[in-house]
Parts: sequence; structure tokens; C-alpha cells
Amino acid sequence: MAKAIQRSYERHVDELRNALREAEVRYRTVALDETQEGAAFLRLKFDSAAEAEAGAEVIDDQFGELAVSPSPQGGAFLRARLTAEEQERLKDWAVEQSITTMRTRVNQLGVSEPVIQRQGEQRVVVQLPGIQNTARAKEVIGSTAQLEFKMVDTEHSLQKAVDQGPPPGTIIRYDRQGQPYLLKRRTVLSGQYVTEARSGFSQQTNEPLVHISFDAKGTRLFGRLTEENVGNRMAILLDNEVVTAPRINEEIPGGRAQITGMANPEEAHDVALMLRAGALPAPVKVVEERTVGPTLGQDSINQGMKSIVLGFALVVLFMALYYRLFGLVADIALMLNLVFIVAIMSLLQATLTLPGIAGIVLTVGMAVDANTLIFERIREEVRVGNTPHAAIHSGYTKALSTIADANITTLIAALVLFQFGSGPVKGFAVTLSVGILTSMFTAIMVTRAVINLSVGRRRLTRLSIGEG
Repeated sequence: MAKAIQRSYERHVDELRNALREAEVRYRTVALDETQEGAAFLRLKFDSAAEAEAGAEVIDDQFGELAVSPSPQGGAFLRARLTAEEQERLKDWAVEQSITTMRTRVNQLGVSEPVIQRQGEQRVVVQLPGIQNTARAKEVIGSTAQLEFKMVDTEHSLQKAVDQGPPPGTIIRYDRQGQPYLLKRRTVLSGQYVTEARSGFSQQTNEPLVHISFDAKGTRLFGRLTEENVGNRMAILLDNEVVTAPRINEEIPGGRAQITGMANPEEAHDVALMLRAGALPAPVKVVEERTVGPTLGQDSINQGMKSIVLGFALVVLFMALYYRLFGLVADIALMLNLVFIVAIMSLLQATLTLPGIAGIVLTVGMAVDANTLIFERIREEVRVGNTPHAAIHSGYTKALSTIADANITTLIAALVLFQFGSGPVKGFAVTLSVGILTSMFTAIMVTRAVINLSVGRRRLTRLSIGEG
């Protein structure tokens, strides 16, 4: 959380400079500083006490999230701090934005039915079913992916800065080989302007790299930056590590850049993925990790499959005993219904979760509802004296509207679950929706086709439907 607040202060440095410049308030420095207790604040130095007073009015008018107070150094100095309300808002936003960014990254990893949710004030729970490479997943999800562009400082000695500490306004950062770089502290461009990032290979050296593109504002900033610093070196940092530090040979107006120095194509792909998903507003670390082994999962799957088999067998037995020959026709339709559910889910490449298995069990029980309505209607038609052929026709025709109404309302509920549910709820909704559609087809179309094929134009005096 402290890092998120610090980055907010760093953004305010440039914003305050621009605001004071536009208001024609003469200032000397606007810098981020800390008290002896470690609390951060913005220190502003003006030409005079009158200019400091004018600067305080500008800050009060344009930056309601900052509280201005006089500095102990005198009338020409001011201090600006984020208000307590703004700091709380930043902390809450950091967690919510982290969840959004993590969800985007996980979706690009191709994990089925992930669960990402907030826990407490500053923790996030991430569940990744079926993930194999947990180390890569943690790196992709937990990497801050803060992309920064900083100019290399050539005015001071690098060795002296390493030995005695960096001069004011500069910092030391290292690349993955441990090579130090003396950089200017100010970030001239950040990853917030990146609109596209994709991995590729260099046409000259065939080394893996990442192509990035900036939005309109980022393109203008990048073009002006390269124009004003032709001949100088610019370092590109990812999570405070120098990835590359090329020399600017000419202005680059197109808003495109390349990040080289990738160890392998997989790293280039992961970096592009993280840049597309956006940076985390605050660094994260894994405080607890659990792995559910395959034994528990396999036991649950076996029990789920047993429930399908048992439910199917009981329904088949009941229909055959209660509705006799017509019940056997319904059993054939029920078997086809299961085949259709598995086939459609395979076609959609959907994941069969444990709640999804529960949805299939529910569908097995519901699939014969339509046949029950039809068969009971046929029984009533036979009782009032209609011929078998007329009873069959009337049973299917008059029961159709009732069957459609019942299944459509259930389908609407399943679609709502899919739209607003997450994780296991979606798995249940998928199998339920598919099962409703296939059961209507098999119960109405398939059973009628089989009965018409078996009955045909034969003269019948009675039906084997258990009416007597």
C-alpha cells in the first residue's frame, strides 16, 4: 500500500509543476521528500513568500486531494500531503484494480473456471484449477509490471555514485546481469500509455523482444522525448530492473518502441501479456500457497460419475415399469440426451466441473418431465374413448405448450446464473442450459419419431402405456 501512495505522490510532482507553470507562479523545486519518521510529502520551494501563498491557492483550487501546510523552513516553502480520505481511497482502489488486472492476466493464461476475490483489507485469493506450472502462474499474476522510461544520467560518475551514493535527483538501478545504471529519478514516460504489446523476434539478431504501441498522448510524449534527447541514452525499466538502455539516434514519432533483452520467447510472451493486462498499482507478494492434490479431486469426480449412473439407472427403471413400452422409448431418448450433452460441451470446449456434474444429474431427472406430461395426456385421451392414434397425436400436440413454458423459465434462470455467477456457478449453469435444450429435443422429437415408426399405420386396440 505504501508503494501505491508513493506513486501517487510521484504523479503529483509533474502535475503540480504544470499547474504552477500555467498559473504563472514562480517556483524553484517541487520534489518528493520524507520526514524523519518515514512519512512521505511533497516539498515545494518558491521565489518568495508571496509566490508560496499564490501556489497554495492553486493547490487548494485544483488539487482537493492534497492538504497544504507551511514548511518549517520558512515562508517560501510549502508542504503538501495526501489527505487521510484520499489515502484510504487509494488503498481501496489498489486492491480493486489489482483484482481486475489479475483477472485479465489469468484469462490470458487460459485457466478454466478461475476464482479471484478480495479477502480482508489488503489480500486477494486466487484459485487456479488445473494449473500445471505454478511458478510461472505466480510470476505472471504477481509481477507488478510497472513499465518506466528514465533518462540515463551522464553528468555524474557512475562509479562514484555506486561507491558514495547517487547524487540528488538520481537513482541507481541494475539489469539482470548486475550491471549498474545511474538514472535520473524522474520517470519521463510510463506504461499507462501502452495500448498494445506483443512478442516477436528481431529481424537483425533474431532475438526475442516485445513490440509496444502508445496511445495518442503517449505517442506525443514519446515523440517529444526522443526529439529532445537525440544522442542521449534512455533506460527502459520493468519492475525497477533495467531491461535495455538504448541510445536515441533520431526522433521516433510513430508511437512504437521495442523492448529487447528477453532471455527466451516465453519471457517475451509473458512480458507482453502483463503489459497488455496493465500494471498492478501496488507490489504484491504470495503470503500463502496451497495445492490440492489429484487424489481429492479424483475421488470427487468418481463420486459425481457414480451419482450420474445411479440417477440414470433409477429413472430408466421407473419409466420402464410405470409406462411400459412408452417408458422404454423415453429411456432411449434419455440416453441420447446424455450423449448430446457431452457432445455439445466437447464442441464448445467447456470444462466439466463438479457443479457441472450436478447439473447433469439434475438434467437426467428433469429430462423425462416432458415425456411424463405427454404420456399422462395420452392416458387421458385413451380414457375418454379416443383411438390410440388420435390419443398419441393429441398427447404430443396439447402438452407442447406446457412443456415449452416449463423449460423456458428454467432456461432463463440458468442463463441468469451464467451471466452473473462466477466459477463453479457458471459450470452448473452451462450443463443445465445445454441439458434443457437437448432434453426438449429428445423428449419431443426423438420419442415421437420412435413411436410413429413403431406404431406406423397399424390398427391398434390398446397402447402399452400402463393405463390399465
